[in-house]
Amino acid sequence: MELTLSTPALLFSAITLLMLAYTNRFLAMASLIRGLHKEYKESSMDEEVIIGQIKNLKRRLTMIKNMQTYGVISFFLCVICMFLLYQDFDTAANWVFMASMLCLLISLGISLVEIQISNNALNIELSDIEDLLNIKTRTSFGQSIRKNDKDS
Repeated sequence: MELTLSTPALLFSAITLLMLAYTNRFLAMASLIRGLHKEYKESSMDEEVIIGQIKNLKRRLTMIKNMQTYGVISFFLCVICMFLLYQDFDTAANWVFMASMLCLLISLGISLVEIQISNNALNIELSDIEDLLNIKTRTSFGQSIRKNDKDS
């Protein structure tokens, strides 16, 4: 396959959109962390829950940093590839382009794992809410039964 200047250029828009998505994930994480910090300072949250959330958030932050790093390296390698093609160093350009694609693949793989971790964290939150709702439902149901027994 012949590598032309347009081939690595096609990745520019894809990598740019990925970087935008990664930045949005980072900003969402920053907001979550700030909210957790504020909530912890204002209330007496269970320390075990907080420690678990902190570990999860730190792991996800590291993953997002790595996603961004590999995305930027991929972008950088695409630029180098275009320069090499422009200088007629076709063999080197092919190798650099393959390295760029590999970095992009690594970035996407890390993103997939981070999405799974994020979904698991949300499922835990939802389970916690469901448990609280079940307790409230049972309590209010029990109170209404006792009230009906007294009325009879």
